[in-house]
Amino acid sequence: MAASSLLPKSISPFPKTPTQKSAVTHFPASFFSAPQPPHLHPFSTQKPTTLIPNAKENRWLDPFNDGEDPEMEYGSLFADGKQEEDPTLPNNPDNPYGFLKFPAGFSVEVASLGSKLRGDVRRCCCLISGGVYENLLFFPVIQLIKDRYPGVQVDVVTTGRGKQCYELNKNVRWADVYDPDQDFPDPAEYTDMLGIIRNRYYEMILSTKLAGLGHAAFLFMSTARDRVSYIYPNVNAAGAGLLLSETFTADTMNLSDGGYHMYHQMIDWLARPGRNVPRQPVPPLKVSIPRKVKEVVETKYKNAGAEKGKYIVIHGIQCDSKASMQSKGDPDSLLPIQVWAEIAEAVTYRGVRPIFVIPHEKIREDVEEEVGWDASIVFITTPGQLAALINDSIGVIATNTAAIQLANAREKPSIALFCSAEKGKVFVPNPGEKQCTIVSSATGKLIDIDVEAVKTAVQIFQMPLAFV
Repeated sequence: MAASSLLPKSISPFPKTPTQKSAVTHFPASFFSAPQPPHLHPFSTQKPTTLIPNAKENRWLDPFNDGEDPEMEYGSLFADGKQEEDPTLPNNPDNPYGFLKFPAGFSVEVASLGSKLRGDVRRCCCLISGGVYENLLFFPVIQLIKDRYPGVQVDVVTTGRGKQCYELNKNVRWADVYDPDQDFPDPAEYTDMLGIIRNRYYEMILSTKLAGLGHAAFLFMSTARDRVSYIYPNVNAAGAGLLLSETFTADTMNLSDGGYHMYHQMIDWLARPGRNVPRQPVPPLKVSIPRKVKEVVETKYKNAGAEKGKYIVIHGIQCDSKASMQSKGDPDSLLPIQVWAEIAEAVTYRGVRPIFVIPHEKIREDVEEEVGWDASIVFITTPGQLAALINDSIGVIATNTAAIQLANAREKPSIALFCSAEKGKVFVPNPGEKQCTIVSSATGKLIDIDVEAVKTAVQIFQMPLAFV
């Protein structure tokens, strides 16, 4: 008996038919009501079928159903026209980061359906390969993005030299330094930049670096909706298209060989006509110079003995400094100081003071030895200061450097020296409209440039009446 008392008691089986005592009374009767039919479209002609009259929707079946969206609109709003610029709140003067980091009415986690269908872009990132010259030629692309997507915020990721250009561009919000041309980037820098891009929630990211599978994976991990990039024109592009939304096959292995229109494929895609939106016109190259930069440069050329509106800028002296602002598509674009000294004689003869722009202080003595101790020499390494110097001058005589493009952007007459006529046509199309005279070498080498032709072309500059 003692042993049998330790055994567990047997459990009585469940009854086959529910009794009054076994009825469940812990849940309301509405819990067992039949599910309601799905919500029909407002324009649908089908009548809903009601299984139970006057029955409420079961919250247990869809806990995230909060009813109809009062802000939801149906019709052509989702598919037609450009995006509208959201009215943003004013910046908080007590907060160095402003009041908002994204447009009003935009949810970072879930974008609206209309934004998805129209392809709206509220935030765009441009990953630009190259130096000063390549970033300057990307300015029309940035302006095109601002015109095509009103209210868009444009950020730039580029090299350290390229970042200096964006003090001349008011359309760029942030410019971050990251060299996309490194074949083996530092893992810490790689992951840090990837995290920065992901945390900004871009809708579109553009890249001018020729992408293979590795760079395409970097763009894919940015989580941007539209991933647009150039790809290699050979087998190195294998697999890149699977991770990108839109690809452009480069004409050559060096994208800078295209000259002024090196981004023509990307521009053609960005300016494409859309739903009730015509093709977007391509804007010209324009730069805006900050007031503080103008003041600094004015002090520099006055200390060099020049006056505003009474000097000509000479740019392109041979030097191994990266501040020479050459293009990757034209490596033969610098002349020794001996050739520049001959050209400067024609400028001085006409009563105008030439200013020699040096990219490094180590060549100052060479210029003084060749030209004279009283030569006007200005040390400039940034494109912003070079643009301010050109803006206060009569004109520019330069080789194929950023000085020629800045002169065209500020509508100053210029004389461009090229190693060949083909390079001149590629980098300065329609020179007559830009008040630019092209002088090219007959041998294909810039060192063999005809100095007498350059002296003759100096007549295009309108000299001050006091000197004439």
